[in-house]
Amino acid sequence: MTLPQLSIIIPTHNRPELLPLAVQSALSQTIQNLEVIVVNDGSEQFPDLPADPRLRVIHLQSSQGGAGARNVGTKAAQGRWVTYLDDDDTLLPYMAEKSLEAIANASGPYPVAVISGIEVVTSEGKVSRQRIPPERCPKGGNFFLEPQQPGRSYLTKQTLVVEREVILGIGGWDQSFRSRVHSELFLRLNPACTIVGIPDMTYRLRRHIGPRVSSNSGLRQESFQRLVQKHGRAFKAHPQAFAQFLLRHAKVSWELSQHWAAIEAVTWAITLSPADISKRLISRFVRQSIRRLRHLRFMTRSKNAASL
Repeated sequence: MTLPQLSIIIPTHNRPELLPLAVQSALSQTIQNLEVIVVNDGSEQFPDLPADPRLRVIHLQSSQGGAGARNVGTKAAQGRWVTYLDDDDTLLPYMAEKSLEAIANASGPYPVAVISGIEVVTSEGKVSRQRIPPERCPKGGNFFLEPQQPGRSYLTKQTLVVEREVILGIGGWDQSFRSRVHSELFLRLNPACTIVGIPDMTYRLRRHIGPRVSSNSGLRQESFQRLVQKHGRAFKAHPQAFAQFLLRHAKVSWELSQHWAAIEAVTWAITLSPADISKRLISRFVRQSIRRLRHLRFMTRSKNAASL
């Protein structure tokens, strides 16, 4: 029996309308030597899926969360390499081929994993922006806490292709996290593994009106505190990057109407890197003020034109 080269693991929970699209994108890869493992994380509704010998479905009686479902899929995987696909996203057809090719051509230090580009798409399928990963994060680093390469984004973690044994060797996904599971994993992965980034777009992240764990305000705050506590040493070793991380957390918290949490995060960021953060906040305020003035000028001109 020939074992698959790659296992694509799809955790799912109550997304019967989106899951078939994710599964079809995984089965439609340009390489055939793969398996697709769907882990049904206690869904109340589950759709019909294609009858394909490369597809396996594991049904969990009760929900274990995204991290728990990923661990179940990882342990069941038969491929040397694994990747993970969210049930509301899709893979572009050459994702597996491009990623495995990059791994084959990569230099050490070993082990080596690969991440690639992400297209963020609207619910209508229109690409709104692209994210390109950093070129290289050497083994022993701390991924998104390291200096950021211009024009590159650490928000490409969903595209990870890595050896199954490496994931198991670092303890798998931390099931105590219900949000920020990728950030937590990569803070353990990069110290043990070189991460190579390729510019090819391979993954489509879908923005839709349905619920996402990343937009759950309660889970975000709980997991943020847990992340900082668990990886406190890494955050303290990178104060400027930590300050930027706090600013991003503050922005999302404010958008989710968690104003006090946002204020606390900004205050913390200023204490870590006062000159840099203050400069950025002032610059952001000036940009926002200019946009408001331009909008006001446009509205005034439109009103005057209408009155003529």
